[in-house]
Amino acid sequence: MLSSLAYCEGFKRSSKKQMTTLSSLPGNAGSRMKKDRDRQTTQNTPPPSPAQDKNKSKACCFCWCCCCSCSCLTVRDPNENGKEKSDTKLELLNKEQEKPSIEEIKSWADSFDKLIKNPVGRDIFREFLKLEYSEENLLFWIACEDLRQLTDQENIEEKSRLIYEDYISILSPKEVSLDSRVREVINRNMVDPSQHTFDDAQQQIYVLMHRDSYPRFLNSQTYKRLLCKG
Repeated sequence: MLSSLAYCEGFKRSSKKQMTTLSSLPGNAGSRMKKDRDRQTTQNTPPPSPAQDKNKSKACCFCWCCCCSCSCLTVRDPNENGKEKSDTKLELLNKEQEKPSIEEIKSWADSFDKLIKNPVGRDIFREFLKLEYSEENLLFWIACEDLRQLTDQENIEEKSRLIYEDYISILSPKEVSLDSRVREVINRNMVDPSQHTFDDAQQQIYVLMHRDSYPRFLNSQTYKRLLCKG
C-alpha cells in the first residue's frame, strides 16, 4: 500500500516537472513539443468503427444532428427512371396510333360535324381555339353532349348545375356568349333539369363555332401543317 502511494506521488512530481520544463523552454519550442505530444495521442486513438462511419455518412447537409433517421434519407427504386421512360414511350406509341389518316384530315374540311365528332380532330380544334381565347365554346358543347348521355336524375341535376356555374353564370370566367332569350329558357329549365336543359344554348354555340371559328381553322397554319404531314 505504501509503495503504491509512493509511486503515485512520484508520477505527479514527474508530470509537474515536465510541464515546468515545457513552459521554461525559449520561444515556441515548448509549444511545438506540446503539439507533438498531442499528435502522438491522436495517432494512438483507435479509428471509428464501420458502424459509426455508416451512420455518419447517412446524414445530409441539412441534418445537423447526424442521426440515421433523417427524413431526407429516402430509398429510391433504381428502376424508377426506367419506368418513367417506358411510360413516356408508351404514351408516344398511343399518340402514334391515334394519328388520323390523311383522308380523315381532309374530311374535316367537308363537314364541321366530322371535325368535332372525331376525338383527334376535336382535340386539335380545341388547341386552335385556345389560341383564339374561345376554348370555352367547345368545352360547353362537349359538356352538353355528356349531359345527354346521363340517365340518373341525381347525376343530371348535378351535371346541369356544374354546366350552369361554369358556362352560363355571368360570374364565371368561362361564360359563353348567349342572347337573352336563350338565357331565359335555361333559367326556366333549371327549375327541373333534364338532359335537354341546354339544347338551345348548345345549338347557338354550335352555330357560332361553325360560322366563325371553323373557317379560320381551315385557313390556319395548324390545319395546313396537318395536311402536309399526312
